[in-house]
Amino acid sequence: MADDIKAKLERYKTAPFDSRFPNQNQTKNCWQNYLDFHRCQKAMAAKGADAAPCQWYYRVYKSICPTSWVTTWDEYREEGTFPGKI
Repeated sequence: MADDIKAKLERYKTAPFDSRFPNQNQTKNCWQNYLDFHRCQKAMAAKGADAAPCQWYYRVYKSICPTSWVTTWDEYREEGTFPGKI
């Protein structure tokens, strides 16, 4: 499984089509991948496992989300006022 994820990460260029978000507006896709990345990291840290599979979500949200949103969300997480459930 880890080899499959590593192979996908090597071929990664931009976010692939996600059938959960078929419309042109990708705001929800951005939000969901940001949450998924941080949830994945939290889950892997709790298990003591390697967080390499989480890099998929990181690359997707980095390619879709505006930098200003990510910066703001990171600040909210640090302050403990982030509105999402991680």
